[in-house]
Amino acid sequence: MADRIPLYPVRSAAAANRKRAAYYSAAGPGAERPSRYQMEDESAHLDEMPLMMSEEGFENDESDYHSLPRARITQRTHGLEWFVCGGWKFLCTSCCDWLINVCQRKRELRARTVWLGHPEKCEEKHPRNSIKNQKYNVFTFIPGGFVLAVTITREAIDEFRRFQRDKEVNSQLYSKLTVRGKVQVKSSDIQVGDLIIVEKNQRVPSDMVFLRTSEKAGSCFIRTDQLDGETDWKLKVAVSCTQRLPALGDLFSINAYVHAQKPLLDIHSFEGTFTREDSDPPIHESLSIENTLWASTIVASGTVIGVVIYTGKETRSVMNTSNPKNKVGLLDLELNQLTKALFLALVALSVVMVTLQGFVGPWYRSLFRFLLLFSYIIPISLRVNLDMGKAAYGWLIMADGSIPGTVVRTSTIPEELGRLVYLLTDKTGTLTQNEMVFKRLHLGTVSYGADTMDEIQRHVRECCSQLHSQDTSSTPPRKAQSSAPKVRKSVSSRVHEAVKAIALCHNVTPVYEPRAGGTGDAEHAEVDQDFSDENRTYQAASPDEVALVQWTESVGLTLVNRDLTSMQLRTPSGQILTYSVLQTFPFTSEGKRMGVIVRDESTAEITFYMKGADVAMSAIVQYNDWLEEECGNMAREGLRTLVVAKRTLTEEQYQDFESRHAQARLSVHDRALKVAAVLESLERDMQLLCVTGVEDRLQEHVRPTLETLRNAGIKIWMLTGDKLETATCIAKSSHLVSRTQDIHVFRPVTSRGEAHLELNAFRRKHDCALVISGDSLEVCLRYYEHELVELACQCPAVVCCRCSPTQKARIVQLLRQHTHRRTCAIGDGGNDVSMIQAADCGIGIEGKEGKAASLAADFSIRRFEHVGRLLVVHGRSSYKRSAALGQFVMHRGLVISTMQAVFSSVFYFASVPLYQGFLMVGYATVYTMFPVFSLVLDQDVKPEMAMLYPELYKDLTKGRSLSFKTFLIWVLISVYQGGILMYGALVLFESEFVHVVAISFTALVLTELLMVALTVRTWHWLMVVAEFLSLGCYVASLAFLNEYFDVAFITTMTFLWKVSAITVVSCLPLYVLKHLKRKLSPPSYSKLTP
Repeated sequence: MADRIPLYPVRSAAAANRKRAAYYSAAGPGAERPSRYQMEDESAHLDEMPLMMSEEGFENDESDYHSLPRARITQRTHGLEWFVCGGWKFLCTSCCDWLINVCQRKRELRARTVWLGHPEKCEEKHPRNSIKNQKYNVFTFIPGGFVLAVTITREAIDEFRRFQRDKEVNSQLYSKLTVRGKVQVKSSDIQVGDLIIVEKNQRVPSDMVFLRTSEKAGSCFIRTDQLDGETDWKLKVAVSCTQRLPALGDLFSINAYVHAQKPLLDIHSFEGTFTREDSDPPIHESLSIENTLWASTIVASGTVIGVVIYTGKETRSVMNTSNPKNKVGLLDLELNQLTKALFLALVALSVVMVTLQGFVGPWYRSLFRFLLLFSYIIPISLRVNLDMGKAAYGWLIMADGSIPGTVVRTSTIPEELGRLVYLLTDKTGTLTQNEMVFKRLHLGTVSYGADTMDEIQRHVRECCSQLHSQDTSSTPPRKAQSSAPKVRKSVSSRVHEAVKAIALCHNVTPVYEPRAGGTGDAEHAEVDQDFSDENRTYQAASPDEVALVQWTESVGLTLVNRDLTSMQLRTPSGQILTYSVLQTFPFTSEGKRMGVIVRDESTAEITFYMKGADVAMSAIVQYNDWLEEECGNMAREGLRTLVVAKRTLTEEQYQDFESRHAQARLSVHDRALKVAAVLESLERDMQLLCVTGVEDRLQEHVRPTLETLRNAGIKIWMLTGDKLETATCIAKSSHLVSRTQDIHVFRPVTSRGEAHLELNAFRRKHDCALVISGDSLEVCLRYYEHELVELACQCPAVVCCRCSPTQKARIVQLLRQHTHRRTCAIGDGGNDVSMIQAADCGIGIEGKEGKAASLAADFSIRRFEHVGRLLVVHGRSSYKRSAALGQFVMHRGLVISTMQAVFSSVFYFASVPLYQGFLMVGYATVYTMFPVFSLVLDQDVKPEMAMLYPELYKDLTKGRSLSFKTFLIWVLISVYQGGILMYGALVLFESEFVHVVAISFTALVLTELLMVALTVRTWHWLMVVAEFLSLGCYVASLAFLNEYFDVAFITTMTFLWKVSAITVVSCLPLYVLKHLKRKLSPPSYSKLTP
């Protein structure tokens, strides 16, 4: 019976996985297990299929897809034979999958009707308004043991901190407005339909519709840096119907409700309607994104009252929060592979010992005893040492004074910084400073640059003085101006009109901070401020907008006040020009333009101003022959261009537009399309006024940093949303692309045939940078994903322009899948978060766009130039140190296992332990732990030398510091030393067995300490302390280990010379070999050190 019992290998929990569990449990005793190679052969057919066989490919009508081979369909047997041969397993799996799908089925999201102040009227149940950022539950931490104690403790501490942060947020108190007045309520107890009061500088607890504010203008500012990463304030508008109510309590005297669309991911759009039923006729008011207050934003001005429409996991902030992804470093994966090899060696060695024993008696008991005796082959303490080493690397990075402000947010992957092959970077705010400076104004016939801004200022001053004199004088001064040149007068008026359009067409709001020692009275405060220049700051959704308004101020036309319905400009003479804001059309990524309709209060003239990208404005403005050329010229200079145009409207035209626009905004279905169609009726035959050019300056030391990374063998890709010309110019000015290097601009493609031709044209180019747009990239990835990635990876640099955040993340994922190399993504804005999280290593920069990127990243830095030292110095040293530490921990277990194997072989393959009790515990801890862990302080070259010679980084990408070759070398060293130590002790021991233990164990401890010294390349004073501390601990413990050692024997000279002889024989040949290798085949870094 014993020979028919199947042998199941004993495996550690860390090495077990789902496939192996299925393999070993597939058959019972005596049954035949499924072949692993057979499964691999079946999956191999999928690898042989052409790349083009995708779902789109089979559905495509193109001719070449019909020539693809059809997939072979295997016929299944049915009936009793099918059930016995595996059908029962298929049925069980199907039932389990069905149960899982039922349990994990998500609730369908629907539109809802929310009654003001009456949450009990809600027709369906909504989630609680509590935040849950925890990644685990309490059952996650039950498994495990002493081996994973350090890792589990670290994760538990992080999880407890997350729980505390969530509890703090959920326990924040807010004022809830009820029929009986204000009551305090916790954030987690807020329900859909509640009326919540949010004070200034307080967090908005849930998604709300903005009903009322204490501000007279009926609007407020909010800060959204924790939602979208943008630091600029956003202007929000209260619902006019509720804002006009005399008192706060009147909200309960009306019968009103809000119809809100179903919860969506998009934080930049919202469609809803506000309806008041108790008026005659009923009041219907359309709601848009400007009427919302999303959760996690901060109220920056006034006190606001809102009605809750989404709570908990249905809020925009939670829906846009991806589940934390546990990143695993390449070094950890490589060590896992080596650990699996050691496990197989453990099983094989145990089987060999049982075989040599002759399968005598209950041999399976001997097998398990040998598995336990040789279990030290598995590096149990490897994970603990690596985790402690990673923590040390993180501390060294944050303590580096050369890269101040650097934060390690993910402590599990510092070695990834030393294995990077691709660096994908954002442009704006990452390579550039995101500080916009106005550089160029082009009117078609004349262009003004930085050195001619004084001429613009003179033109504006002259034109404003003429208009002022015409307004104050009863007789227009035309004859007095007749002597002036006609051309100059025309240029002055055109310049003035362009500057006025720039000063009016924006979403900028001047903000006046209260003066210190002010009275606090609102009316007196307004008089005290009086539009003083030194007390004014501008707030807008884009730094480009602020740069344009600051420029108009510098040339004489200053924006001094703005609210929802009016704007005021101040001329150089101090005159205040007032304009009524009739309509505002905000900028959208789809339309790429924004507009405003204003009425001049002095002349009652209605003007529609619009500005946007040239690709959007070229079809809107009147025919001209210079717009496209000049926009291209500015883009080649690295300037961000905007086209400004206007159209004068009559009162009848505006009234007709306003009625159609209001009707379209009340639509519940396809509101955006209907509003765009109405607006399109105005966007025709507009007068082109000017083109502006704004410069985004490069970050400091960008050029040498990119040069360092390029010399380190890292390929750099730039992913940006800017236009092609601007991206190309920044790539050249930053030396991402050399000025002598050829650039292949991928032509716009829309079909598979065009993409095929363009890829063939690109294939014929050699050693040139690639510039491709997001639209063309999407088409190529649809049909030629593998070919495009293969060609792009051969380029020294790649620039992807007009990229959406989703496309950025997809490019990172494609590089990881097709190249199997390590990628790093770096950015500074909320639109870079998806790219940062998709990469193997994400780096965030704390920039002007907020902290969203730095908080979501694995590493946070202050400036782009810090990337060089982070990768070349810290990344390189972290990888080499962990590689040495991991292999040495394996060596420590292999040596003692070899000694056990020799000992068992000598004593007739007896499964008796060589060392027992405290000796085994002390060997893995106090006797060798400190010197081995001190390897995290080792370095082969100084940091300055690593920065000076970044070419040293190239060797790391090949993985030569930790490979099967180096692993086999350490195995041979372990076998040699273990054999010498055990055979030497057996040859030299005297009459008692206890002398064998004393001699061999003492020589083993000394050998490990000497091997650490052999491995160290640069000594640190802590390494010396660790060596002598461990040796001192061992010598001191000899006095207390009477049951293991003969104290009388270990104090004799015989013991000392025998131990010394064995130690010298085990270590001296290795020292000689190391010295010869350094002389005959020196490492690359040895040439740089004296």
